[in-house]
Amino acid sequence: MALNAGYSYHSQVQRGGVSLLAYLTGTFRHSAAEVWAQRLAAGEIEVGGVRATGDEALRPGQEVVWHRPPWQEPDAPLEFGVLFADASLLAVTKPSGLPTLPGGGFYEHTLLHQVRRHFPGASPLHRLGRGTSGLVLFARGETAGAALSAAWREREVTKTYLALVAGLPSWDTLEITAPIGPVAHPRLGEVYAASPAGKASHSAARVLERRPQALGVGETLLAVDIHTGRPHQIRIHVAWAGFPLQGDPLYAPGGGPLPELPGLPGDGGYLLHAWRLGFRHPGTGQCLTLEAPPPPELQM
Repeated sequence: MALNAGYSYHSQVQRGGVSLLAYLTGTFRHSAAEVWAQRLAAGEIEVGGVRATGDEALRPGQEVVWHRPPWQEPDAPLEFGVLFADASLLAVTKPSGLPTLPGGGFYEHTLLHQVRRHFPGASPLHRLGRGTSGLVLFARGETAGAALSAAWREREVTKTYLALVAGLPSWDTLEITAPIGPVAHPRLGEVYAASPAGKASHSAARVLERRPQALGVGETLLAVDIHTGRPHQIRIHVAWAGFPLQGDPLYAPGGGPLPELPGLPGDGGYLLHAWRLGFRHPGTGQCLTLEAPPPPELQM
């Protein structure tokens, strides 16, 4: 655990006529009214640049700022590797255990913060789960970011992952189209999982190596191409097919949460690696294929 430098959260009031305390409690539900009252008493909240008490009647357009004091962040591996860099793009390798973006108590211990220490202004074009390693692409400028974001929406970017799953599938290739949407989770209320009411999703898995074991069911190394970008798509789809990621603390065969004490989406213990990205360079038009070397367990 390490103490960070704190952070200032900015928000803009959309609807007026409520007190600041009511606004904070209703907008940021992660903290109860009593907690926000303590923060107000400590002088952490400003409205329009002025220290607030909580009784202020807000007007549309006002800026509310919470100056969060330094807090202890969970430990995480902070090293990343650079695969490609030019004036438009940056491609890096993220280690398993490092969040891509701030959230859940992480701010400085994130890939975004670490990358911007060396490449100010770089913006990630996608994100990987905390437990997922591999390639993350950043834009260096609005023009490149807009072009690649459009290519992502049009599904012109190819994405291949390596996944170690429990079991030995009989198939060599499998197209998976199980819809993905929110389902009940005992700790979070909801979590994304396989759901008939979810959004259309498409992955294509192929066997790279089967690893039988003398004791147990063995494990299999898969390459998985994703043609949509739903949350936790690969974890859900391979579980739906009956072969969850080896060590996944959340998803069970069938693609739903484990029936007893399912973990949280950010929990690690599994091996999933963003291996390859293929796209057209937004500046030169050149077709690029970038590859992040996998960890030893995901090598053939």
